[in-house]
Amino acid sequence: MIQQSDTPAKLGYRFPAEWEKHASTWLSYPHNESSWPGKINTIFPYYHEFIKQLSRGEKVNINVVDELMKNRVNEVLQKTGISPERYTLHIHPTNDAWCRDHGPTFLVNPAAYVPKVIVNWRYNGWGGKYPANLDTHIPTHIANLMGLPVFYPGIVMEGGSIDVNGRGTLITTTSCLLNPNRNPGISKSKIEEFLMQYYCVEKVLWLGDGIEGDDTDGHIDDLTRFINEDTVITMTESNRADPNYNPLKKNLEKLKKMRMANGKQMNIVELPMPEPVYYEGQRLPASYANFYMANAGVIVPVFRCQQDDTALNILSEHIKDKPVLGIDSTEIIWGLGSWHCLSQQEPA
Repeated sequence: MIQQSDTPAKLGYRFPAEWEKHASTWLSYPHNESSWPGKINTIFPYYHEFIKQLSRGEKVNINVVDELMKNRVNEVLQKTGISPERYTLHIHPTNDAWCRDHGPTFLVNPAAYVPKVIVNWRYNGWGGKYPANLDTHIPTHIANLMGLPVFYPGIVMEGGSIDVNGRGTLITTTSCLLNPNRNPGISKSKIEEFLMQYYCVEKVLWLGDGIEGDDTDGHIDDLTRFINEDTVITMTESNRADPNYNPLKKNLEKLKKMRMANGKQMNIVELPMPEPVYYEGQRLPASYANFYMANAGVIVPVFRCQQDDTALNILSEHIKDKPVLGIDSTEIIWGLGSWHCLSQQEPA
């Protein structure tokens, strides 16, 4: 029996790395037109391709807002050639589609009486920028559906703000987690304590600022990602006049000085930023780091530019156990996120 004073770390749970085997991927189907103003309909061919690729290797669970949407999504997914056996639709109303940030944090402990549990962090729409009254409850809805216990840390935390190597090390950014619009009055050391107890890690590494156009205040999943327990990819910008040049250079310098929980340096693989992507004069947060490591392969956002092939080739050189697949994210990125932002893994 889980006591109120227990934390997942005390009970021996862990947050697996994204490349470890999934039971499923959770999504929240896009419906909020204000997230893709003027062009939400353009995203669906690419979004459905994302679901199709996910479904090749794992079950896909999709949150929808009501019965009408459920029927419509069922029809369109089957027309896309996705077998109904490969996905399930759940009526869990959401404000938006960014399941990485509002979805459940699944933790596992095969030796425990309850081998899988959920953490429901608070979610406040990236510092109160957007409504989140429905999204913040999604982990609890999913826990109720699955009959799983829920931990409530009581602080704001978004899935895209952290990344882990599955071996005790977590990486994040000061620009996001220490932003007063998230958890005002909570110190860096206290935030680290929450990360250690509820993401079940031993070491927290801090980078600085995020990329231009990112409305999350600097999520790590646009900057630097673990691709195995010893290796990160990190975004770099070669154009000194680009606003991303200095922040990414500083983050690279910090990475080179860091040590993981095991005391070792990380292997660092540099990825070039794509050419800047604009829509209606707005710089969008296009980044190859926003990939998702599914069972069937690594799904990478691409942006119709010459750096696409370079990024895919570099990732393919360093990720040997999964194929690397690019899916066009030029329309999706108008929503200020891509494949990783849209998805949340459920470990096997």
